[in-house]
This record gives sequence, structure tokens and C-alpha cells, in this order.
Amino acid sequence: MNGELESYFQTLGGLGKLVVATSRTGSVMTSADALDWVLAKCTAVKRDGARVFFVGNGGSAAIASHMATDWMKNGGFAALSFNDGAQLTCLANDLGYSEVFATPLRSHVREGDLLIAISSSGRSGSIVGAVGAARDKGADVITLSGFAADNPLRALGDINFYVPNDLYGFVEIAHLSICHAFLDLAMGWRANGTRPTYVSYPAGSGT
Repeated sequence: MNGELESYFQTLGGLGKLVVATSRTGSVMTSADALDWVLAKCTAVKRDGARVFFVGNGGSAAIASHMATDWMKNGGFAALSFNDGAQLTCLANDLGYSEVFATPLRSHVREGDLLIAISSSGRSGSIVGAVGAARDKGADVITLSGFAADNPLRALGDINFYVPNDLYGFVEIAHLSICHAFLDLAMGWRANGTRPTYVSYPAGSGT
């Protein structure tokens, strides 16, 4: 196993450069243009008192909860995920699992909100359904997917970030990193060494 761990992290570290961003029409975007769209949307969300919703299953659900917390606490966004156990099991039992995110989104989403939809495979019916529900309410959508390049989710967002890998660990870590990058860049991180300015506590403290 000599060198295997180093190779693993080299592969992981190189994924960021391979992420492909596409528009709603499927056109490939430069990373700069994609980031400009995301940061402009983040600015609009805060300015207009809108909200950010995160949805995902399994490991992606953990990312959704993590990011909703960080975006709220560190970024000052009104951010939510829908991972309450009682709610999930109620909706899955009564309406079917495809409705576990779509139903609460129909109740909570308003025009101008942002949905960040996360699925490693890009084929989760509950996530695809969530995008449809958010769209019906006038929300904008960012999707994060991986595995097959033609996955359905990748065609549904205003901007779609695709990680070209078919292993859960790599895709999930890349998705988490992308979400952290969005927040840190929205809060002022720059390559020149400027640190993000979080709203809830000074840099270097907290979790």
C-alpha cells in the first residue's frame, strides 16, 4: 500500500480543476462566469431577504445539513435543509419518498429563493422532484452532481456543477468543497490572502 494514500489525496486534490459548470441550456461555462452568477445570486438573496435551501440524500443529506448551518451561522443567510427525521418518515410513508423534499419546498419556497440540490448520481427522484417544486415557485437552482455526465439533475439547474468521477467519496467531498467555496467567496475570501468575513464570529474562532 506504499503511496496509496498520497495518490488518493492527489486524485481528490485534482478534482476541483475538473469540475464542469453548465448553464440551464447545457452550455459549458467558464469557472469565472459560473462563480459570478453564484456570487450575484448570493448578494441578491441577502439583499431581498430571500432564503437558501439545501437538499440531498444520505451523504448528501449530511452535506445539506452542514451547509445550511454554516450558511446561516457563518454567512448570515436564511438557510434551511429538510432533514428532520419525523418529517422525512411522515412524508415518505404517506406520500412516497419522491415527495420528501418537494412537499416542504412547495410550502416554504418563494420567488427569489435559491435551492442547492445535491446528488452524487444526479438520478435521485427526490432531488429531481425538489428541483421541479422549487422551479414552480420561482426559485433559482444550483445543482451538484457526479457519476455519469448525462445524469438528469445536471440539466435542471440555472447552473450545474458536475464532478467527473464515479466514486461516492470523491464526489461527496468535492460537493462539500464547492459549497464551502461558494460561502467563503461570498464572504470575501480571495486568492491574495484576504480572509472571509463571517458574520457570527471572528475569523479563527468557532467550529
